Amino acid sequence: MAKLVVQVKEITGNCVVHSLGDRIIIDGPQIDLEKTDKICIHALAPILHYAAALRDGADPEKLGLTKKGNKAYIHCPDPGEPYTDGGRVVFEMERIED
Repeated sequence: MAKLVVQVKEITGNCVVHSLGDRIIIDGPQIDLEKTDKICIHALAPILHYAAALRDGADPEKLGLTKKGNKAYIHCPDPGEPYTDGGRVVFEMERIED
């Protein structure tokens, strides 16, 4: 079964959980906690919304998650300043064959 690598691509504002380059590894139906840097519960919902589809081969372009290519882009729901003290994190999601 394919794996999904979710990597922090961009941070706007202040994220108290993630840093650039942090990775979340989804292996089959589970998150590989040994290979995952951190998981923010606020970002988990949008990640999981697309994780199974992308892991199983859905086209990120057809899902509207990229303009071109096989990497999908999503972001956490925190809008950052001036609305919150937090920040928006953009995640790059890529399917990797075992």
